[in-house]
Amino acid sequence: MEKYDVYGIGNALVDLVFEVDEKFLSDHQVEKGLMTLVEEDRQNQLISAIDIHENMMKGGGSAANTVVATNQFGGKCYYSCKVSNDQFGQFYLKDLAENGVDTKLTNASAPDGITGKCLVMVTPDAERTMNTFLGITSDFSVKEIDEEAIKNSTYIYSEGYLVPSPSGREAMKKGMEVARANEVKVAMSFSDPSMVKFFKKEMVEVVGEGVDLLFCNEEEAMLYTEKDNLLEAREALKYVAKRFAITLGKNGATIFDGDTFIDIESYKVDAIDTNGAGDMFAGAFMFGITNGHTYAEAGKIASLASSKVVSQFGPRLDKKQAQEILNHLLESN
Repeated sequence: MEKYDVYGIGNALVDLVFEVDEKFLSDHQVEKGLMTLVEEDRQNQLISAIDIHENMMKGGGSAANTVVATNQFGGKCYYSCKVSNDQFGQFYLKDLAENGVDTKLTNASAPDGITGKCLVMVTPDAERTMNTFLGITSDFSVKEIDEEAIKNSTYIYSEGYLVPSPSGREAMKKGMEVARANEVKVAMSFSDPSMVKFFKKEMVEVVGEGVDLLFCNEEEAMLYTEKDNLLEAREALKYVAKRFAITLGKNGATIFDGDTFIDIESYKVDAIDTNGAGDMFAGAFMFGITNGHTYAEAGKIASLASSKVVSQFGPRLDKKQAQEILNHLLESN
């Protein structure tokens, strides 16, 4: 029996989440709505323009948010990542432990360097803009891969944000190679339109002959398949992934279970922060399919979880919220 539902690999970032207005973005020439990789001095310029408090610090990283979500719903996950032995790295490892996610990295074994940080700027329309300094996680490599943990997992899950890094791509490919050799299913997320738009060649290289499960949004699906509409894009994705989920924002999601398409309805909420919605969808969905739920049921869990997370600040729920979601869906069935 597998020890882990999901073995995740991805960037380890401490999120600094704060509210800004449109003027802040224009004054500081920040491109709205995208994740932009920046140098440390650029990130420090933005930090100096904001009064950062410790309570703004959150454990982050796309795949990390996903495996934490899976755990919150009752799954069991492992995460391979890279942080330094600085204040932010210690905070990050403590956060993983508190969320029940296993990792082989410890404060004692963490190397010298600077832990990556992501400034998450949320505007009044609930859109999030991210400026990320990767720090030591830019050197994430095959050295961080734990082959035994992969072998003891149902799925390996990789985030698309690793694709720009040559060593990150090699780590993704190595993890997938170990998974396939041991009949572990391969899942990944495109993560962000910019990853597909600017690193299409590298993304194709990682996807290779295809994956078992893919997560993306509508824009990413059309960018990757080079199609002009969703209907054509989802047909083309059948040649990329055996199964996939395309999130559609307020319109819910569409899931391909290997045979048919399943339309997943959205839950109407007042969104105040869309940061982490896709990560939450993937984590809740993977909990569902690894814990006895059908793809349709998993889609409902994921949709409701995503609606809850966008109605608050931060990309994560807690265990109590996750249990309330499961109880609500159980009662409605």
